[in-house]
Formats: sequence, structure tokens, C-alpha cells
Amino acid sequence: MTPRERAAPRLVRTYVVTEGRAYPSRNTLEADTLVLAADEEAPGDRVASGDQGEPGDAGQAAGRSPVTVLGPEKRRLLALCGPGALSVAEAAGRLGLPVSVTKVLVADLVDSGALVVRPPVPPAEAADPRILQEVLDGLRARL
Repeated sequence: MTPRERAAPRLVRTYVVTEGRAYPSRNTLEADTLVLAADEEAPGDRVASGDQGEPGDAGQAAGRSPVTVLGPEKRRLLALCGPGALSVAEAAGRLGLPVSVTKVLVADLVDSGALVVRPPVPPAEAADPRILQEVLDGLRARL
């Protein structure tokens, strides 16, 4: 039997990836928050990212820094979010980083205007049993 292979240790410490920060710049990011690239957004999504500017002002609003030089983790995160929305937890898993580190990276990219975040989809409310019974009765009457 051969011993199980261990994953190679990270060459770059996570505090280097986050530039020494332990917390994201916004406290609204949860593990199930949806993240998508800003160029994929629909009209009105800009407000969800915390920007009150026009949808076409791509990161130049007051209080936000433009995307300049991105580290490899931020580039990979942008590439992951390009095809569609991902949760913060999914992005962390695909990047191989802790969720807390991924939150810091997402917050940086949202602040620069490169990413947009949306609150998670709320769970469906339970349907009224009376309405369900009426639908069932109507279907049985037709069949």
C-alpha cells in the first residue's frame, strides 16, 4: 500500500493574497452570496453592488478604485465569474482558498467595479394548502 498523497502546500500565504487584511471591506458578503462579472450584469444590478451611479460608469464612480493590476487569484476569480453567477463558497472551493480569504478578494473586486454581488435566492415560501387542494380538485375534474 502506498500512503495517500498530500496536496502540495500553498507557496503564497493567504495573508499575502489578501494584502494583510483579515476582513472584507463590506460586511454583506456571506458564503451563499452570488457573485458575477460586472459586464454580465443586467440593468439594475449595479445598485446591488453598492454603487448608486449610472450602469455605464464602469468603476470610475467616487469612492471606488479602477481595476489596475490584479494578482493571480483575482484574475482567476474574474475568470470563474465570467460565464455566470457563483456563490462565494463555490468560488472559494474552485480557487482552493478559504471562504474568508475569498470574501476579501470579492469585496476588493466589487469595490473596483469588476464584480457585482447579489443576495442569495430566498427559499420558496410554503404554498397555502387550500390553494393546492383547489388546484388538485380542478385537475381531477378535467381528467
